[in-house]
Order: sequence, then C-alpha cells, then structure tokens
Amino acid sequence: MMKIRLVPILLLNALGLTLFFSWYLPENHGFWFTLDAGIFHFFNAALVKSHVFLVLVAITNNRIFDGVSLLAMGSLLSWFWRQETPAGRRRLVIMGVVMLLSAAVINQLGHLIPVAHTSPTLYFTDIHRVSELLHFPTKDASKDSFPGDHGLMLFIFTGFMLRYFGQRAFFIAVLISVICILPRIMIGAHWFTDVYVGSLSTALVGLPWVLLTPLSDGLIKALNRTLPGKNKTSS
Repeated sequence: MMKIRLVPILLLNALGLTLFFSWYLPENHGFWFTLDAGIFHFFNAALVKSHVFLVLVAITNNRIFDGVSLLAMGSLLSWFWRQETPAGRRRLVIMGVVMLLSAAVINQLGHLIPVAHTSPTLYFTDIHRVSELLHFPTKDASKDSFPGDHGLMLFIFTGFMLRYFGQRAFFIAVLISVICILPRIMIGAHWFTDVYVGSLSTALVGLPWVLLTPLSDGLIKALNRTLPGKNKTSS
C-alpha cells in the first residue's frame, strides 16, 4: 500500500495553487484574459469561415458525443483488463469505482471556489453561437463554467492511469484528455482557463491526497473485501 508521499503532495499542491492564483489575483485575470479572449475569437471566427468546421464543432459538443470520451477511457482500461487474471479484473473494476468516487468529491470541492464565471459565449457580444447557426442540439454556453467538470474528470482519469498503469498509459490518457477537452473550448462553452487553470489546479490540489497517500489503495482493498462477487483478493 502506498505510503504518504508528503513532499510530492505539497509540491503538486503548491503548483496547483500558484496556477490558480496567477489567474485569480490579477485585475481582470491579467495575461490569462488576453489568452482566453484570443483563443475564443480565433475559433469563433472560424465557425463562419468553414461550414465543415461548424458542423464538426456542433457534433462534438452534442451530449451523445460525450460517450466518445467514455469510450476512449473505457478502451484504455479494457486493454489492461484483458491482460488481467479474474482477481485482477475485479480489482481494476473496483479501481474504476474509486476513481469515480474521487472525481465526484473533488468536483464538489472545486465548485466551492468563490468564482462566478460565465462562458465566453455569454460574456462577449456580437459573436457567433453554434446553436443559432445550426438547428442542431449542442452545448455552446454555460452560466457556471469554472472549473470545467469535463476537464476535471479527464485529468483525474489521467492521474489514475499514471498511478496504477504507468507512463505509457499516462501519455495515452493525456492525449485522450486534450482531444476530448478541445471541443468545449472551440465552441465557447468554456474558456481555456476554465480547464487549464480551473480543472487542472483543482486536480493538482485534490488528487495527490487520494493517489499519493494510502487512501485510494485502502478504498480499493476495502471494497474488494466487502463487495459481493467472486475472485476476491487480499492485496
């Protein structure tokens, strides 16, 4: 079982807090707002320059497309699942449950941050909204976009991949995260900083206390011991 790795935990926490306060403290968020606005207007202008791009952005922000993120994460997990023994498969499924529980708790803590932030499509005027350009159900706005829930879940998944499956799984998870997060930013439902400041800083503060302490291992062991079913293990 993992011992408490206090130094890495505190370093990651410090990194997360520095990232957050570099955005939170400056007036109008300093250089982060310039970056946010530039990224939003770049993609927003592209919506009316290319109908193909417009349709792509609309489709990738449909609720059904969220299943692609789940499918990508599930595919990575299933690759490891197929190589496991029956006992190992049970433990992997339980690890997934612990990951979801961790994501739910960390997400709720993230929303305690005293930030009221609407999406750029609601902040700026005289802009293009996909929902007005196409008659297609898609998410192009949010009244509370900070931190990004979708991005936070993907970052937590990435952390679990590194902790339990190593660097190769981690880099694949990073790729999945970047690809799956991008549509929310392209459509304007999230600012760049909703994800790469809000979600990332929340993950850097909360997740180390789960993965770099006995907490995640202990939860997996306890659930493995108490949940009904075959192939229980003691480790």
